[in-house]
Amino acid sequence: MQNQPYVLGDSTLAARRLTIQDAHFGEVSERLLDDLAIRPNDRIVELGCGPGGLSRRILQRLGEKGVLVGVDITQGLLTQASAALAGSKARFEPVLANLTDLGPWLDGADVVIGRAVLHHVPMAELLLGRLRIKVRPGTRVGFIEPDFRSPLGRISYLEATTRPEVAPLRVWVTALNHLYLARRISPAVGASLARTVQTAGYLNVREGWSECRSDEMMIENMLMVYDEVRDVLHDLSILTRDEIAEQQRLLKAIPVRDLPPAWGSYRVACEAP
Repeated sequence: MQNQPYVLGDSTLAARRLTIQDAHFGEVSERLLDDLAIRPNDRIVELGCGPGGLSRRILQRLGEKGVLVGVDITQGLLTQASAALAGSKARFEPVLANLTDLGPWLDGADVVIGRAVLHHVPMAELLLGRLRIKVRPGTRVGFIEPDFRSPLGRISYLEATTRPEVAPLRVWVTALNHLYLARRISPAVGASLARTVQTAGYLNVREGWSECRSDEMMIENMLMVYDEVRDVLHDLSILTRDEIAEQQRLLKAIPVRDLPPAWGSYRVACEAP
């Protein structure tokens, strides 16, 4: 598994989009933290912490002796996380690393967690199997992964019948899927996540699925994704720059009321044997 840049960019704009993502994933994130029974003195390792959206939620559950190790491949996002989390009661330890190397930063972890990170890892199933070897028995493990596939069923039906105005949602989700596949990463790793950890031998596997709400922030997120990967989509012949500009215009004009969600999320928690 090779080290590669974050597919959607690492700029300040990317951090803002990830902040919006945190708002959309807020409820499911809190559910996962409940599932993992976070304790005040836990040592928690967060894979792909980014600018610290989920990290902030974790730190709110830790006490003075708690430690959160935030691992990310991108120094810019780690720097933003360190600044955003300064002053937290628990200690935040940023680690610049390729999370697939499973380094010594895993030592002593009570909890390993990641949100929207596995779909950026080529063959993430290999990582999950190897993670079991690196953690102690009883380590609580949990992930949230977006679902960019299932909602296409509803969107495509509505577009073809009574709601042609939802076409920009279909175009955006399809373009994102094509981008991930071109980078040899999976936009649908969450769909098989529970089965993967079961076959890897983890215990007490719990799973859930939910839709992210459809609102102005969803549209803003989609517009910013286009801004971040405009050139990449053009170079890969997924969408031209002119086509992206037109899709952004359509997204800005689309009535937000009663829009179907463009994505959902999978939530999985388990323990190492």
